[in-house]
Amino acid sequence: MKKYDVVALGELLIDFTENGISSQGNPLMEANPGGAPCNVLAMLKKYGHEVLFLGKVGKDIFGRQLRDTLIELGISSKGLLEDPQIPTTLAFVKTLEDGDREFSFYRNPGADMRLTIEDIEDKKQLIEQAKIFHFGTLSMTHEGCRMATRLALEYAKASGALISFDPNLREPLWDDLDTAKEQILYGLSQCDILKISDNEITWLTDKEDYDEGVAWIQERFDIPLITVSMGKEGSRAYTKNQTVSVRPFLQEATIETTGAGDTFCAGILHFILEHGLSEEYSKEELEHMLTYANAGASIITTRKGALRVMPEVSEIEAFVKEREESDYGK
Repeated sequence: MKKYDVVALGELLIDFTENGISSQGNPLMEANPGGAPCNVLAMLKKYGHEVLFLGKVGKDIFGRQLRDTLIELGISSKGLLEDPQIPTTLAFVKTLEDGDREFSFYRNPGADMRLTIEDIEDKKQLIEQAKIFHFGTLSMTHEGCRMATRLALEYAKASGALISFDPNLREPLWDDLDTAKEQILYGLSQCDILKISDNEITWLTDKEDYDEGVAWIQERFDIPLITVSMGKEGSRAYTKNQTVSVRPFLQEATIETTGAGDTFCAGILHFILEHGLSEEYSKEELEHMLTYANAGASIITTRKGALRVMPEVSEIEAFVKEREESDYGK
């Protein structure tokens, strides 16, 4: 029996997000705990799963804030390391008029980049306790943390864990986009579960049509389940024999999209933990999976930040029920 449903490796940082204007007319920035892999874990914890984060923060006030946040949320911090020399990574997030975001990172270097092969060797037993190992590409932008990520993947695969991958492309963090593409392709070669966004599909495959983009991936990699988050267009799921689309849950109360993709990803992983991974899911099963993942993603867009404000399962269920009743009444 494995102790952890999901172990996620990657960045844990502070998202400084706009939260009003001061009396002097300056933007007020709120220090929200964040980082895509840990956002996923926070939502999985809401679903009742045992989860662990593996990564590095600075030995500073923000690193302490992040450790305290993990403990508060019930995410195991046994894999959280501190760097005594390099500060915690910071991201400043500007929300655009359409709800999308623009990022400015303070990470040259940042503590999350300092994860080493030796760190992973020390945490091998934790990785081997994962049913699912989840990662993205921010831990692959530089050579040292890239090698650490690859070693962690080796340990996870050898232990029989399913591998979940979300590219989570952040172009400003890469020295060049050819390297970014190379590392994303490596991630695709390793994973059993892929969550990818609409803009990442287009960027990676040069296909404007998402079905064509996924077909491009399927021709090159044997990935049992691929999901595509498409923002206001909803989402799609692809297996060897099925393609299913589900419309989004749109809300007038949406204020920003931070954490939406991560909440969606958590919904997918929750479904897999409950039902197992299969290439033979029925259309109804995939629709159910996407519907609940879409609902959770929609709820988080009505809140500032992500890690500490993930929706309750009861909220997601009520949101889905509300739509079903609305559809039934038509």
